[in-house]
Amino acid sequence: MRPRLTLKQYTTGILAADRHILSRAITLVESQLPTDKQLAQELIKALMPHTGRAFRIAISGAPGVGKSTFLETLGSTIVQQEHKLAILAVDPSSSRSGGSILGDKSRMPLLAQHPQVYIRPSPTTGILGGVAEHTREAMLLCEAAGYAYICIETVGVGQSETMVQQMTDLFLLLMMPGAGDELQGIKRGILEMTDLLVINKADGPGSQAASAAQQFRMALKYLPTPASGIAPPVFTCSALERTGITEIWQYILHFQKQIIENGFLERQRKNQNLDWMHHQIQNELLGLFYKNKDIQDLLHNLEPQIAQGQLWPGEAVQRLIDRFKNQE
Repeated sequence: MRPRLTLKQYTTGILAADRHILSRAITLVESQLPTDKQLAQELIKALMPHTGRAFRIAISGAPGVGKSTFLETLGSTIVQQEHKLAILAVDPSSSRSGGSILGDKSRMPLLAQHPQVYIRPSPTTGILGGVAEHTREAMLLCEAAGYAYICIETVGVGQSETMVQQMTDLFLLLMMPGAGDELQGIKRGILEMTDLLVINKADGPGSQAASAAQQFRMALKYLPTPASGIAPPVFTCSALERTGITEIWQYILHFQKQIIENGFLERQRKNQNLDWMHHQIQNELLGLFYKNKDIQDLLHNLEPQIAQGQLWPGEAVQRLIDRFKNQE
């Protein structure tokens, strides 16, 4: 068993950009052990003055859209500009076993070997929002280690993707050609929080990407202006053929410059801190509730009645809440 690191060792190692210690620190913040959680809180507090300088990008899209290939190509462009890049690749957990694939490094072989790139796959463990439970903390640790750009690759698209949008500065939605079907299937809420829409797999002369891009441009015109004040553009690219990626990267730089100048980035960071606090409150209260012995016993008695239709779930919830509130 490896010796436990001290707070000073963690802090010194991360500020020195030690990738091994950074990995151990992320494992620490993901731990559910009470002693680890206490040390993790102290570590985040110690590193907070060294965070906030990175630009945070969310990359979301349905399975099969080519997120990892796109990220490998975009990431190569970023590091060619001598920027350090961290990729937090959120990996879907099995709802039955709790296991996860954790294969993102094998799907981004070039970036995985680059000295300026750090890739960390993390399981969602059933958390909604396309992010892992401690993605925020992992992101801050990477910022303290000096990574200028942090990309969060999410598990897919759904209404709950708002959580990843609330912790990043730019939300990039990746789509495939075939705009008619895609446009019908996508939720309005996803389009409303998109800062940049990219049609991937624009491969070959017969590609439908141009038609898809035009349909999305028309759809975006009917949506309200984003909080950033910048209407989202639509780009096409082929991550496989490495075309269109430079233009997308140039737009990301333009967007970053614009939201710094118009004050949106500063407002966004303040809102991100508030969202983080409320998320932590919810997590802690849920933990206290479900770990309570009286609640566990009452749940054990109520669940069969609910399953058999003998008890209305709303009544069961009220009884559970009353029991929890009346405890000293």
